[in-house]
Amino acid sequence: MTRKGEKIALLTAYDYPTALIEDKVGIDIILVGDSLAMTVLGYKTTVSVTLEEMLIFTKAVTRAVERTFVVADMPFLTYKTDSNTAIINAGRFIQEGNADAVKLEGAGSVVPNIKAIIDAGIPVMGHIGLTPQSIGILGGFKVQGTKKESALKLIEDARKLEDVGVFSIIAESIPCELTPLIKDAVSIPVYGIGAGADADGQILVVHDILGLFQDFIPRFVKKYTDLGKTLNDVFSRYINDVKNGDFPDEKQTYHIDKKELEALRKELSKGSYRL
Repeated sequence: MTRKGEKIALLTAYDYPTALIEDKVGIDIILVGDSLAMTVLGYKTTVSVTLEEMLIFTKAVTRAVERTFVVADMPFLTYKTDSNTAIINAGRFIQEGNADAVKLEGAGSVVPNIKAIIDAGIPVMGHIGLTPQSIGILGGFKVQGTKKESALKLIEDARKLEDVGVFSIIAESIPCELTPLIKDAVSIPVYGIGAGADADGQILVVHDILGLFQDFIPRFVKKYTDLGKTLNDVFSRYINDVKNGDFPDEKQTYHIDKKELEALRKELSKGSYRL
């Protein structure tokens, strides 16, 4: 698709019903992102989610998918370890989670483990720029690569990742002018999230585009609807219907045959049954 100049649409999914819809409408790549730590599990950052939790959500997504390529995020401290542990953890996403690939954040010291995972036969997607698992080091959710030195490092990181065999790279929260330079430096697809329109494809967090995550909205997010408001209205209506006795009405009610009801009452009137 990239060679043909066709843009690739990526989106996160964390559950069966969402993945089912994304698969049917034609999303090219689903990422089971560790962003679920914040959007689904309510953690303050992504570093709190565990491998076991990520596997549960990955399994739910892959059960729904028939055609879409599924990538699972490897969570904090599951790959910045010794290479054998990194391989085993990555392998669980493939073998148990039925994912097609895994995604790892960063380059630098993690590159040898990325190579080891790939050498073990597991496809890896890279991730440079703003890497949420490292926000403590980065100083928060800030745009990366705004200075010459940091921009050059991102380009070099992309080259290192390609050299060890990643099949694509996500570039997050970088100046749009930097994206074409990264693309020129590598031959693999570069997908953007807050990286401008020149990326080979775009990815966003599904809860962001649906308006379901309210804690903060990054500048790069386009909110396509406001399901948060919709759900607020629906839940409020339901509460009012229950309180006012408007739900359930006749359409939502079952009945017993009148003869059976009469026989039941006669039996109960004998006093041999205790309710």
